[in-house]
Amino acid sequence: MSDGSTRPVRKAVITAAGRGTRQYPASSAVQKEMFPLVDHDGLSKPVLQIIGEEALQAGVEEICIVTQPGDDEVYRQYFSRMTSDELRAFRGKDWAILESEKLQEFGERLTFVPQLHPEGYGHAVYQAKQFVGDEPFLLMLGDHIYISADRQRRNCAKQLIDKYHAAGRAVMTAVQMTPGKLLHLFGTLQCELLDPVQGLYEVGAILEKPSEEYAAAHLRTNGLPPGSYLCHFGMHVFPAAIFDALEHHVRHDIREKGEFQLTNAQEYLRTDLLAAGQYGACTIDGQRFDTGIPYGLMESQLALALAGVHRGEIVEAIARLLAEQLESVSKR
Repeated sequence: MSDGSTRPVRKAVITAAGRGTRQYPASSAVQKEMFPLVDHDGLSKPVLQIIGEEALQAGVEEICIVTQPGDDEVYRQYFSRMTSDELRAFRGKDWAILESEKLQEFGERLTFVPQLHPEGYGHAVYQAKQFVGDEPFLLMLGDHIYISADRQRRNCAKQLIDKYHAAGRAVMTAVQMTPGKLLHLFGTLQCELLDPVQGLYEVGAILEKPSEEYAAAHLRTNGLPPGSYLCHFGMHVFPAAIFDALEHHVRHDIREKGEFQLTNAQEYLRTDLLAAGQYGACTIDGQRFDTGIPYGLMESQLALALAGVHRGEIVEAIARLLAEQLESVSKR
């Protein structure tokens, strides 16, 4: 299906400029992107590191973090090797010193740009225009954890990039089948199926958080179960042309609920690419988890634990806790 025209995806943009209001009061002490989770490998890491490592493992070489003003210093300090005092404290713990070196290598791949005013997700992405230049890039949310179920052991970002190249489209947006009752949380797409084996689609319309009634009338994708829709998974491969679409909205002050939305720019870009049939979408073999809300943070940790090196211990712990809960209920 590929026409061979796609370019390597060397750059990624991760947005980390949100205020974290849904995670207050903890977010008043530390950025929500720096909340710690235990990763697949059993190491405790902040959310942003887990997301960034996924991008690097997918083949990305450089990452731009869009931050709140001043937050870059927090990230710079974290993504660096141990100080001499810390090295003395960790003497004999070679694994920790090795991880420190990895953090330094990670940090050397990072660029930081601030979003000076909180004017929406699309506005945050627009800040990365100079970093991206004229290249295609991977866009990821700074508060979403992705758990792959791919049989080839590719992470979710790698699956997306591979399908971007396979389809030969200018845009490839990851989507996930989502029940209608959750549409108020996600951008929703109407698509036409191109390849059922690879889960590739051509996008016909995009709308941010539609009502179920509107979606039923205008955003149905053939082949999905009744009441199900294709919604954003939380990662995209975009061409640099997305910044022209965002600039159009900024210049003309086109907002949705007072903010510049990425979804509006996507629809604008899709319309521009309509004749060329270059706006693609694909399903991902995996799940997304929103760490930006309390329940989502708990769910993210549970999903990581069940997919990680401590799966056996966690399964036993869950079974024990459930048994204790059932026993407690039976005694009431």
